[in-house]
Amino acid sequence: MQQPFRRHFLTFTGLALGLMTGGGAHAEDGAGAASSVSPSLSVSGFGTVGLVHASERHADFTSSVLKKHGAGATRRWSADVDTRLGLQLDLALSKRWSAVLQVVSEQDLDNSYRPRVEWANIKYQATPELALRVGRMALPMFLAAEYRKVGYIYPWVRPPVEAYGSMPFTSGDGADVNYRWSLGPLRNVSQVFYGYADVGLGKPRRAYGRHITGLANTSDWGALSVRASVIDTEATTDIGIALFDAFDAFGPAGAALTRAYAIDHKRYSVASLGVNYDPGRWFAMAEASRSITHSLLGATRSVYASAGWRQGSFTPYLTWARVHATSATNDPGLPLAGLPPALAARGAALNQILNGILATIPEQTSSSAGVRWDLGTNMALKLQYDRVTPHRGSRGTLINQTPGFVSGRTTHVASVALDFVY
Repeated sequence: MQQPFRRHFLTFTGLALGLMTGGGAHAEDGAGAASSVSPSLSVSGFGTVGLVHASERHADFTSSVLKKHGAGATRRWSADVDTRLGLQLDLALSKRWSAVLQVVSEQDLDNSYRPRVEWANIKYQATPELALRVGRMALPMFLAAEYRKVGYIYPWVRPPVEAYGSMPFTSGDGADVNYRWSLGPLRNVSQVFYGYADVGLGKPRRAYGRHITGLANTSDWGALSVRASVIDTEATTDIGIALFDAFDAFGPAGAALTRAYAIDHKRYSVASLGVNYDPGRWFAMAEASRSITHSLLGATRSVYASAGWRQGSFTPYLTWARVHATSATNDPGLPLAGLPPALAARGAALNQILNGILATIPEQTSSSAGVRWDLGTNMALKLQYDRVTPHRGSRGTLINQTPGFVSGRTTHVASVALDFVY
């Protein structure tokens, strides 16, 4: 999908919503007879007001690589790490047709809180088991795929950044099929998605995910839930274009580096497996994922485990997480022997830039302790302490590092967040 197709796709979705709202008042019941159904619209919302302090003075702690700033080097206390506001409109038109629009406002790489359409899709419930959607929807990744923006639903201040913080695509434009089926006491929901994603990386840079194919299955058995998912896409971004143009000027050796690392129509796949056991009084959950791409983005494996105990309105919890780079985080770069001094100096500078980017492939371990206090049926206050330690020369998931940054030094992070739904 190119940009013109994407515009036409979203225009079609908007027109369909308008037509459905204006004229769709009849549906077929189970016997096939027409019945009049009055459309109904519900409005809901969610949000988080958060404040974060980090001890690191040469980098920023943040919840996502798509944030401009965080807590630490830029400012000691930051409200940008977790703060967001969302609004959702749900339109029920008949027994079979419905639509949803979700808009989210949070800090982006342009340092603005410009609202972004996170979901905008139409759903057709073909049978009680089979549903089809078209439009913009959450990509089928991770346990928290459908609610990762809604802080009130999960126990922590934020999902573990080692698993969730580095994936730039959270929603995509396309179509999916959901099928519910049972196998004895095991209830399953299987999902197939195909589409496209376009993410701003700070003007004028963008990232594109073309031909996104997603498969996911969620299995529930009493208090146990297991979710497996695989996402595969063709990723392209203009990050590093000037660097690779400069490499190409060095002939075959430079062109080989461009082929190896340029993010230009490169396959990017993420596979994850998550388990959650929640009998009510306590919960335990774990999730492992693996990302693979032959580019500057590298390849990683991540895992986290978390458990908590509910005591009335309080839920203390513990979390441990790790992300490990499985691809090279440095490269010899251009061979400099025999080059004229001026070219050798330029080549050395390019090699340094390349290795500086490769060092952003995260290597990090963190441990967290926190408590959630449910103030009511729609509001929760959370306190959380994290020990975050990048390893092996990596900056981990930290951003905006300065020359004084030292990998291996632990960053102490304190967070408070008020989550609410309405």
